[in-house]
Order: sequence, then C-alpha cells, then structure tokens
Amino acid sequence: MIGFHASHEQIDPRTLLAAVKHAEEVGFTAAMCSDHIAPWSVRQGQSGFAWSWLGAALEATDLPFGVVNAPGQRYHPAVIAQAIGTLGQMYPGRFWAALGSGENVNEHITGEHWLRKDLRNARLEECVKVMRALLNGEEVSLDHYVSVDRARVWSRPDTPPPLVAAAVSAATAGWAAAWADGLITVAQPPETLKRVLDAYDQAGGTGRRALQVHLSWASTDEEALAIAHDQWRTNAFDPPVPWDIDTPENFDEISKHVAAEDLRASVLINSDLGWHADRLAELAGLGFDDIYLHHVGRKQQRFLDAFGERVLPQLTGALTAKAVGA
Repeated sequence: MIGFHASHEQIDPRTLLAAVKHAEEVGFTAAMCSDHIAPWSVRQGQSGFAWSWLGAALEATDLPFGVVNAPGQRYHPAVIAQAIGTLGQMYPGRFWAALGSGENVNEHITGEHWLRKDLRNARLEECVKVMRALLNGEEVSLDHYVSVDRARVWSRPDTPPPLVAAAVSAATAGWAAAWADGLITVAQPPETLKRVLDAYDQAGGTGRRALQVHLSWASTDEEALAIAHDQWRTNAFDPPVPWDIDTPENFDEISKHVAAEDLRASVLINSDLGWHADRLAELAGLGFDDIYLHHVGRKQQRFLDAFGERVLPQLTGALTAKAVGA
C-alpha cells in the first residue's frame, strides 16, 4: 500500500481532513497520522487531537488508517485500548496503531518524571500487554509501571486491530519483535534500514513492514529546500535529542543554526518527480510492504495532485514486484 501521512503538527484538523480525502481521490490507498499535543516548532503551529480526527477520517474515506501513539504517560493504556477497540469495531479491518515510547515534548504535560529510555521501553511493553488483554475482552488489574484497576473494554471488534512497533533503530526493532504485529520505521540510509529490517526478522518479527518517508517537493529545488528548512529543521537531530527536548520553543532554539543542506540527510528534497519516484522505489525495494509519504510542507494539494499522477504509478509497480518476488 502507498499511504499519505497526515501531520497534525503542521495542518489544522479541518484542512487535514480535506487533504486525506483528496489523497484517496488521487490514488493513495492508505493513510496514517501523528498523535501529538504539541508541534515540533512554533512555525508549524498546530496539533489537533488525533483520536477525534481519526473517527471523522475513517468515516469520510474508505482508506485503512494507522496512528503512532505512546501509551504510558500522557495516555493510560486502558483509555487507548478503548479508543482502538471503538475504531476497530466501527471500521473492522481498517485500523492499526503503532506504539512507541514517546517524546518529552508531548509527555511532559502530565508533570510526571520523564523516564530514561530503558524504563520507557519496559513501560511500553507492559502497556502493550495490558492493551492486548483488554482488546481480547479480559479484565485487567496491575500495579507496576502503570496502575490498572479492574479495567475492561466492552466495545471491541471480533479481531483486535494490529499493535505495531514504531522503531527507528535496529536495537529497538529487535526488542519489539517479541510483542509487535508489524513494524514501522522512518526513512534512513539504505544500509541502516536493512539493519532495522534484519533485526526485526531475525528476532522472529511478524506482520507487515512499513516505511514513513519525509519529503519536500516544489516547482524548483530551491523552493523545495526552503520548505524543508522552514518546516522540518527541528527534526534534523538524531536520538536521544528528539526524545528529550520538552517544548516547541526549545526545539526552535536548538535548530537555529541547522543549515538547509543538512535536511537532505533526513528528507528527500527535489523538484523532479521522476527523481522522487526513483528514490521511493529504491526504498520500497529494501523489503517494505507499505510506504507512507509525508510532504513536509503545510500546503498539500499540489503535492497530492503531482504525486498521484506521476509518482504513485511507479511506486505501486515497485511494491507489487516486491510482493510477488519479482
């Protein structure tokens, strides 16, 4: 599947709903969204509530949808299990959730201590166990990383929606294989992506492998680069920096000296649609079942029209060839 990534941090919910409807019209076959309470930058300026929006988006389209979520601090796992159960019951077979250990920019609002990474991973694994039990109709009580008192999810689909691992590193992918129904990662150098996929597979990982790709396209290379620099330079840092910074203002401060050319390491930037099609096909060919495209600009319609006409057909061919072993 070729999906559209709906960035709540950059686009207001009403405009984003129109964009995902248009994505389906031009040929995208899936969608996913972020789940933030704060944007990465004051310049981005939005952060709609993903779960309200997802109900509208699933009703307004026929697309399958996913969301990237961090249970354990801002969200109690029983609340997220109920949200997943409701969407799964209303739209059977069309919803999945990718689960990760979170970022401080979203989680600090509870006033709780921001745990170190190993403890966040342990908390996430515990949350996954709680959520699976609840989605299977069990009653759960627990007092450990999270506290749960006789929780039960009453409205559920017959088949629980997939709980997918959101993993950037090979180490996290290998660790998550034990509990995940699939894997989603972000575009990185091909050799790094191969290590992530290999770690997941060698640890017994199952399910679909998905890739989210950040890209910037415009009429000229200069404009595409300027869009990426304006909107996405706060995301130019390697972990643990993006995990631990706590406000959009602080992200803006630390990114003041990021050069525009530095964005090329994490964003596909070019005005040539053929170039984008080739790069995306190469990434898809590494072994991914699904690829989700995120144009990092705030204006989506020109991107959707251009990629629907010129890029999706070639990318569909690459994914089809991978699926049949060609």
